[in-house]
Amino acid sequence: MAEHSLLLDHHLAQTTMYPIGTEISHAKGIYIYDKQGNAFMDMVCGIGVSNWGHGNEAVNQAIKDQVDKHLHVMVYGEFLQEAQVNAARNLIALMPDPLDTCYFVNSGTEAIEAALKLAKRITGRTQLMAIEGSYHGNTHGSMSVSHNEHKKAAFRPLLPDVSFLPYHDEQALERITHRTACVLIETVQGDAGVRLHSPAYMQKLRARCTEMGAMLILDEIQCGLGRTGSLHAFEAKGIIPDILVLGKSLAGGLPVGCVVAAKEHMQLFTHNPMLGHISTFAGHPVVCAAVAANLDRYRERLAEAQVESKGKFITDYFASHSVIQGMRREGLMLAFDFPSIDHVNTILDRCMDRGFIAFRFLSRPMSIRWAPPLNITFEELNKACQLFDEACRY
Repeated sequence: MAEHSLLLDHHLAQTTMYPIGTEISHAKGIYIYDKQGNAFMDMVCGIGVSNWGHGNEAVNQAIKDQVDKHLHVMVYGEFLQEAQVNAARNLIALMPDPLDTCYFVNSGTEAIEAALKLAKRITGRTQLMAIEGSYHGNTHGSMSVSHNEHKKAAFRPLLPDVSFLPYHDEQALERITHRTACVLIETVQGDAGVRLHSPAYMQKLRARCTEMGAMLILDEIQCGLGRTGSLHAFEAKGIIPDILVLGKSLAGGLPVGCVVAAKEHMQLFTHNPMLGHISTFAGHPVVCAAVAANLDRYRERLAEAQVESKGKFITDYFASHSVIQGMRREGLMLAFDFPSIDHVNTILDRCMDRGFIAFRFLSRPMSIRWAPPLNITFEELNKACQLFDEACRY
């Protein structure tokens, strides 16, 4: 790949020396279009954001309607705003007891920060636990509980009193003690390459946290809201968290994060100290209008999407591929393993040449991710598989 400075040349900060560089015109359905009129099948949904594709009419209309009413009017928590109320109502209607109170913030990583603070406030403890291979964001707190040391080393010192449990090690759960404020875990590990936790492991983790009085925080920023085939990824594990963190696909394409917990726990942010968590733009009315519209009829749309059948279609298609060395999948969250980083780079370039967007993982460089729109048709999926197959052949 050639080195590019496209963003820097336009006075925009750049996150890598090798951006894709495609100049975007518009997006609709499962396609993103460049300024030359070329169409690209979006098989990553902006990394799990556009779960129902691009240009959702209900979400777009809700945004337009809210813009005509008002934008920001006051820091979060002071005024009662209809958009926030509607978003909360629609989200909590999809939650099991006792998860009955939500706090809308501006991003997934901000929601992680709030969840960690809430766990400390509930328990009065300081030890934070996460899982090897975890990824929870890039602010100082969320980076502290993410495992990739290569990504963290340049920014130390980070938060103290953070420990990492070995991935899927039931015996290591004994390390959770009365010192532990929380265990933070992705219900499905995303950046590690779609690594799965068995229901048995998750149930033992739930039981150990309950026994020790530690908060179990589930990060479903990538894997939640239908991505795995069930509304919440934790449903298939047979557990309920103390604190749930959502983001990415929640608003259908606008920046958002959300912390969900029991009212008695969330109420602790109101005193000792007052304003225990505060954010100027949290619960922005335009974003919340999008959330409410995106979640309306969600159960009906998810049942119609046949997520599990589509995921199986993909893995069956590539079951005996000569170059793909392994696959992991939960619903329509997939990782494909290849022999080398060079294979990955070449294949991703070939995909773009064929009008197909796949992407890499930060912490698993020899794998490629798919996270296609949940409402992609089987015909479109078959075409996507054909294009990817062509790109993978050496």
